[in-house]
Amino acid sequence: MQKCPGQDTRYWKPSDVHEVKCGRCGALVEFFKTDGARRCAECGARVVNPAVSMGCAQWCKHARECLGFDPASLEESRQGQNSLSDKLIQAVKDRFGADQRRIRHALRVLDHAEYILAREIGDPRVVVSAALLHDIGIIESERRHGSADARYQEEYGPPVAREILEGIGFDSPTIEHVCRIIANHHSGRGMDTPEFRIVWDADRLVNIEEGEIGRDPDGLKSLIEREFRTPSGKRKATALFIPNGNGETTT
Repeated sequence: MQKCPGQDTRYWKPSDVHEVKCGRCGALVEFFKTDGARRCAECGARVVNPAVSMGCAQWCKHARECLGFDPASLEESRQGQNSLSDKLIQAVKDRFGADQRRIRHALRVLDHAEYILAREIGDPRVVVSAALLHDIGIIESERRHGSADARYQEEYGPPVAREILEGIGFDSPTIEHVCRIIANHHSGRGMDTPEFRIVWDADRLVNIEEGEIGRDPDGLKSLIEREFRTPSGKRKATALFIPNGNGETTT
């Protein structure tokens, strides 16, 4: 999609991408000038961009077509997700304890899922919950079998997620939806809701980042086209991992 010069990153200056120190843990969080806030990938704290600038998108009636999301409503939607995210992030930290690698993985999946969610249709409560809890069955898998094999995660994750979500006060349909996503997040069998597709793509983006999937450009190009399930997820993966790809520059 052709963007106007104000939103096309080819016209941006180096200062339009900057880093802000997380007030909780001190880690650096990268911002594009259009980001209002992001989650710290180290501790999960919400970090506000002090230099946010949406430029012409703040008033242009074509902003949604240009950006792929409505900047006027995006921050309002994020505000409603923050309390929920904070409770779930704490639950993930409590379950994983000192396992910082798996906590960071969950936070990175949340980060990508929120990015995709802003550009696709989906229930934020389901997406945020499933993104954070998708690997929550790992501890029980390792305790019972000494393995984090995908089939064990899909078996033991839903009961743990159900306990957490019931404790927070989620309604039954939302809990069932989240548990179904967790029960299929590796295999993808018999599951094809918009929320599932968002979490599926977000998890695969992080798996590529972490080296769980090979980084050969030709192989990745084929994998992205074959396995990614949302247009926004495909564009982000292409922009991140394919040299001179045609995906949008991502945040």
